[in-house]
Amino acid sequence: MKLPLQHTRALVTGGSRGIGAAIVTRLAREGAHVALTYVTKPDHAHETVKAARALGVQAIAIHADNADAHAVVAAVERTVEEFGGLDILVNNAGIGVIAPIDDYRLEDFDRTVAVNLRAVFVATQAAVKHMKKGGRVITIGSCNADRMPFGGGAVYAMSKAALVGLVKGLARDLGPRGITINNVQPGPIDTDMNPADSDFADMLRTQVMALPRYGTADEVAAMVAYLVGPEAGFVTGASLTIDGGFTA
Repeated sequence: MKLPLQHTRALVTGGSRGIGAAIVTRLAREGAHVALTYVTKPDHAHETVKAARALGVQAIAIHADNADAHAVVAAVERTVEEFGGLDILVNNAGIGVIAPIDDYRLEDFDRTVAVNLRAVFVATQAAVKHMKKGGRVITIGSCNADRMPFGGGAVYAMSKAALVGLVKGLARDLGPRGITINNVQPGPIDTDMNPADSDFADMLRTQVMALPRYGTADEVAAMVAYLVGPEAGFVTGASLTIDGGFTA
């Protein structure tokens, strides 16, 4: 049976763990060759690569800091060199520095914008040069673009809200080429950065969520898999929220 993404080539930034690793594994399961980038914890990156290869596809890990524009472009070029092309880009890498306005450091502001926003533009600009009709670009945003219910998250929310406008605008640039671009906005997802067994998670489940549970990385990966697959060819410029009713 032909897999939905068989023979496609994908790059997932920040793909070594959490949501990124789930996306890598899901794309590999559907037949895509996958490259991932990582900054720290190479052991996690190589475990994710190993899991992808076990599904019968090619997979590589590339050390690249999203704050470094040259490294981002180099990761795209390395993926094209290894796989012979590029069909799918998932801009997943991101950071969140939470602090009240009086204490927020300018260097943290600059790095948040560099990683969460500038790198998305840089990677997309580099990737679409290699994409043909049917290419897919995904950004991983956040439901905090629509709702930031606690103090200290202004800069993070700003960086994710900016992705909404970027994706809408790029949809106009890329549409005539037959390339789609969409934004996935997860809510509370059970990862090592935001575990479902924390006191913060208990507060969200009882006071904020419509569904009284955290989501899973696999559920986010499933939405990404749909958007990069053959059935989503008429979806572009959209922000799709998967947040258990956080923003309801």
